[in-house]
Amino acid sequence: MNDCLFCKIVTREFPAEIVYETGRTLAFRDIKPQAPTHVLVIPKEHHADAAALAEADDGLADDVLKTAHAVAAQEQVAEAGYRVVFNTGPAAGQTVFHVHAHVLGGRDLTWPPG
Repeated sequence: MNDCLFCKIVTREFPAEIVYETGRTLAFRDIKPQAPTHVLVIPKEHHADAAALAEADDGLADDVLKTAHAVAAQEQVAEAGYRVVFNTGPAAGQTVFHVHAHVLGGRDLTWPPG
């Protein structure tokens, strides 16, 4: 996807504060953090949303979740608790249409979010 911001982060055409990387995933800090720890985890391969990711490739969604947990551990929020959020579609608040998991932690997270 030539115009995808997150694809450009993967290829290093657009800067981001990368905090974790595997062969299939990339994690970087959100530019508008909603918690002390707010990291986005993406597959390097472009998929528009969580539904597309789930259908796309055996194991890729699992890799994204494993990376989310690794980031939480690295950021030292895993033990106290953290939240992983996928916004899928405009009504859910998705604004960049490259699937991404928000890893949030470092403060008490209330429910319901919103």
